[in-house]
Amino acid sequence: MGESVTAIDALWVILGAILVFMMQAGFLCLEAGVTRSKNAINVAMKNVCDFAVAMLIFWCVGFGIMFGSSHDGWVGATFFFPEFGADEAYWLAIFFLFQVMFCATAATIVSGAVAERMPFQAYLLITLIVSGLIYPVFGHWAWGGAYTGEPGWLASLGFVDFAGSTVVHSTGGWVALAAVLRIGPATGDSSPDRLPN
Repeated sequence: MGESVTAIDALWVILGAILVFMMQAGFLCLEAGVTRSKNAINVAMKNVCDFAVAMLIFWCVGFGIMFGSSHDGWVGATFFFPEFGADEAYWLAIFFLFQVMFCATAATIVSGAVAERMPFQAYLLITLIVSGLIYPVFGHWAWGGAYTGEPGWLASLGFVDFAGSTVVHSTGGWVALAAVLRIGPATGDSSPDRLPN
């Protein structure tokens, strides 16, 4: 696939990756604005750390599960710990950069739902599971053939998610829903006349 990629194609994908990365700053600002000011640093740390964890785990296993050679359309079986050496084609590195931004976005969606209501370590554990298993498996079903040409089982049935509304945002949303159902309703500070502090 990398042989037919021109420099302008690569530049376009890099620009897209930068724009998706800017969503992290948007999530940070949104969460800092809807939480108490005393938690602004916690929100910022969660967003920075979940991006770092998502990037590491996606590099280790997630990218392989999502874009490796398909095993009956269910999971990828190659591209674990992908190497981006100077002698390698640059397209794999650019493709990884673009895809890891979406993986981090799916993980960060959960952050807003559990803001101020979940311990930091538990949130990082959710990020690890989303980045290494949930997002890559579903991503393989829908987008698995994007690099190797071997589509996942959903794509084989005609499923199309061009911009990530299902693969990225719905996956993050469903994980967020599961987390808030597990945490339960907020208690103690829901009176309508409570002033933010």
